Amino acid sequence: MGWGQVEDLVDRALAEDAAWSDVTTSALMPPGMGGRARLVARCAGVLAGIEVASLVFRRMDPSVRLDVATADGARLEPGEVIAELEGHVAGMLKGERVALNFLQRLSGIATQTRRYVEAVEGLKARIVDTRKTTPGLRVLEKYAVRMGGGHNHRFNLGDGVLIKDNHLAVLRSQGVSLRDIIARAKDEAPLTLRVEVEANSAQEALEAAEAGADMVMLDNMDLDEMRRAVELLEGRVLLEASGGITMANVRQVAETGVDFISVGALTHSVTSLDIGLDM
Repeated sequence: MGWGQVEDLVDRALAEDAAWSDVTTSALMPPGMGGRARLVARCAGVLAGIEVASLVFRRMDPSVRLDVATADGARLEPGEVIAELEGHVAGMLKGERVALNFLQRLSGIATQTRRYVEAVEGLKARIVDTRKTTPGLRVLEKYAVRMGGGHNHRFNLGDGVLIKDNHLAVLRSQGVSLRDIIARAKDEAPLTLRVEVEANSAQEALEAAEAGADMVMLDNMDLDEMRRAVELLEGRVLLEASGGITMANVRQVAETGVDFISVGALTHSVTSLDIGLDM
């Protein structure tokens, strides 16, 4: 996790909340008043973002110190104390909402990810995220996925070659064959990058593998078509299942024999974990 980037995110979040202009706290709290507080889990889940929350308080008021009791990636139980804070009361109150916004959101992602990871336990498929992240927060949200036991897919468009349906439509309209499309990608992209091709059927997946793809995305296929693709390709390339993945079907998808299952819901429709700050 790029810490410089995180510091910038924290500073912008504090500025957005006008934390240094908190009229309520400034009017009611005597300057320099010291105190203590606790970050407490209100429900069960998986923690992520405690160091980000700590950074929020440090940027807000260097007097505020956190004694962290629970590390990122750990399971939380209702009522569990995550960290104890000590320092200026005003600094804690001014930074409270921003710290909790980060902590709750990231812990919600880690918790959701852990559920998916546990759902496919014992099978070879690995749960991976997507680029369907909150704009500007990708570095943190993909970190939270790792804390939940998941894996990161492409971090950005420069991280790997993924030839999707729209790329194929444009190039095929120009008369370019799939084999030439893949060859062009391999010639033009860095040698270290894997070339993945999206396929909508088992036959398309086979054609992509035979044309030189390193990995094939089985896009929105039903279970029978996925199984057929796995049987046809016989392990010659890596296979990623994508589209329509839910907690209700993720284990069945894993049982088809795919190598990866990408789940947009890890980041795009997660429920924040209920965590509070008690003075």
